Amino acid sequence: MTTNETLPFELEQAEPGAPGAPAPSDALSLVLTHLLKGVIYRESDEKLWQALGENISTARDYLAVLGLALFHDENEGYAFLRSKQDEDSKLPRLVARRQLTFHVSLLLALLRVRLAEFDQQSAETRLVMSREQIAEMVTVFMPETSNEVRLIDQLNTSIKKVAELGFLRKMRGTEEHYEVARIIKAFVDAQWLGELDARLADYRKALEEQR
Repeated sequence: MTTNETLPFELEQAEPGAPGAPAPSDALSLVLTHLLKGVIYRESDEKLWQALGENISTARDYLAVLGLALFHDENEGYAFLRSKQDEDSKLPRLVARRQLTFHVSLLLALLRVRLAEFDQQSAETRLVMSREQIAEMVTVFMPETSNEVRLIDQLNTSIKKVAELGFLRKMRGTEEHYEVARIIKAFVDAQWLGELDARLADYRKALEEQR
């Protein structure tokens, strides 16, 4: 196994512009369109979030026809779509499956663990980490190397990818600090965390093979 191989960790994200039948109301149409494009966050659009809450039962029924399930977390303030269809279904998949690389999977796992620790230790809701803190967290699991430039490049690539996926948000006015998006809890769930020790053992074995 090399760092270029993908690990058994998948994300499902709605494809932009996924088709759907006409909605029965303008509010529901707006909600469904945004969901088919990606995640709805309460903090980003309060009116859209309210429209989702007012139409959520109808939205679930409508999306079920398309083979989609609505994941809605009122406490954390986000909603997104997942595929509910069987693998042998003849319906086209409207939510993409993404295989994640070794380093991205590792970073996601460690960020999820860090968020869980933060929630236990702090009453704050926003976890902000510097690039240096993220690097320190990840390099513990990396093999010793004299090629520091390559290690930094790998880290920067992983951070960029995780940010593109929506799990890290760059803080305004800085290039060095990121907020860990709480939606990561929905994708890296308790079962996945429960298997973390075994996964990290696999990571370490893979890294040893690269030495």
